[in-house]
Amino acid sequence: MEFDAIVIGGGHNGLTAAALLGKAGRKVLVLERRDRVGGLAALEEFHPGYRVPGLLHDTTGLRPFVVEALGLERHGFSFRREELPVYAPQKEGGGLLLHRSAEVSAPEIRNFSARDADRYGDFRRFLSRVREFVAGMLNKPAPELSQPGLRDLWTLSRSAWELRRLGEKDLLELLRLGPLCAADWLNEWFEGKLLKAALAGPAIQGTWMGPWSAGTAANLLFQESVAGFEVQGGPAALTQALESAARSFGVEIRTSSPVAAIRTAGGRAEGVTLTSGEPLDCARVISTCDPRRTFLGLIPAREVPPGLDSSIRQWRCRGTLAKVHLALNGPLEFSGRPGARLEAVRTGEELDELERAFDPVKYGECSSAPILDLRVPTISDPSLAPAGHHVVSILASFAPYDLRAGWSEEKRKSLGESVLDVLERFAPAVRSRVVAGEILTPVDLEERYSLTGGQIHHGEIALDQLFSLRPAPSCARHATPIAGLYLAGGGTHPGGGITAAPGALAAAAVLSS
Repeated sequence: MEFDAIVIGGGHNGLTAAALLGKAGRKVLVLERRDRVGGLAALEEFHPGYRVPGLLHDTTGLRPFVVEALGLERHGFSFRREELPVYAPQKEGGGLLLHRSAEVSAPEIRNFSARDADRYGDFRRFLSRVREFVAGMLNKPAPELSQPGLRDLWTLSRSAWELRRLGEKDLLELLRLGPLCAADWLNEWFEGKLLKAALAGPAIQGTWMGPWSAGTAANLLFQESVAGFEVQGGPAALTQALESAARSFGVEIRTSSPVAAIRTAGGRAEGVTLTSGEPLDCARVISTCDPRRTFLGLIPAREVPPGLDSSIRQWRCRGTLAKVHLALNGPLEFSGRPGARLEAVRTGEELDELERAFDPVKYGECSSAPILDLRVPTISDPSLAPAGHHVVSILASFAPYDLRAGWSEEKRKSLGESVLDVLERFAPAVRSRVVAGEILTPVDLEERYSLTGGQIHHGEIALDQLFSLRPAPSCARHATPIAGLYLAGGGTHPGGGITAAPGALAAAAVLSS
């Protein structure tokens, strides 16, 4: 074989898997369709002189064990030393600057509710007590449920023991969280509308759910349990460090090399064929593409086992997130905090506002008042824009991939106007400072980043698409029923986002095979 492993996709998961395999002495080739590596974590110039450090901008979920295993510090990587607070603005009032630290956030929360200020400490202490258990589940392979072996039974029994050690109160709280909605859970804890909306935002981002949807409490719990410090320099800095580490371990990386097919014979993957027609042989193929693209687009239908074929066809990939980039000739200033330089912002003043934004998606319509999760990366890295200028990276929920009337230039512009309308409520000068912008609908995301349905998580985050069911029971541990084929993207456990966990777990599966 020419290569021990070929990795399809040079995003952060692909680079993670390749670097770990290269470190273990394997001969690895990474094939990236675009002209740059990084995928959703790649540096993008959307207007001359204005850049954003990735389509996604939250790096708090990056797993430290990956950083340590690859020695990324030697390649210029570092975490930010202080937590980046999130600002929740109000149309009338100063808004809420929220930290994960209860002590730091208490004065802010007390402006709205003295009871909530105390309860926030209790909330954070509960999360701290269960963090190790929940993070442990998300940082190790999902149990194999279709044909469990002794290792899987041992993992399940050990998890049950660790769960029991939490104590009866925390145990019962965790057990009931699975099907609970974020709105109900947060309503039990707090009375302040703005606090609850700020906490709930990440639990519904990129999903087909509002805060009243079942399972969103679990989403919130998962994200809080792995949240750490942001990456210095954002997602693109992580990409650069991963690429450098991979090359240092002898990994070959080819850009502008789209894969046309995964070649199989006798139920085993034996290589890939590029769109140029060039065949490449290997012992293992590791795909970071979403499950639908992998099994229904790259592999001949006759080679996909019937049970797996039906599971993947039912895999839901309904994108609901749009991306808007703004180039500003001055700072983004919020009327509630004059003079403050706020880098992370979430809109939505109450839970029902988040729910109302989700409602139109169910009927194929775009929200006229989208929920915004935005970053101003030029506050920490001024080099991303001309001197004195800024860029704003905005994830806008909710915009459906399957828009009833179809996406057009007119619909795209309308989406951009809706985003600016929402932002202008809190930052009145924003329109006058816009130099240029870029609007990416879910259809645009599919085309640019090969995301089926424009789904940024490579598959919806829902109770029936998590853990051992992501994307199917026969693929629970990253290996697939097709011998020599492995999955390493966000469509497998533990899910999407900038985490590097799927890539690391896939590499471990290859090395243990």
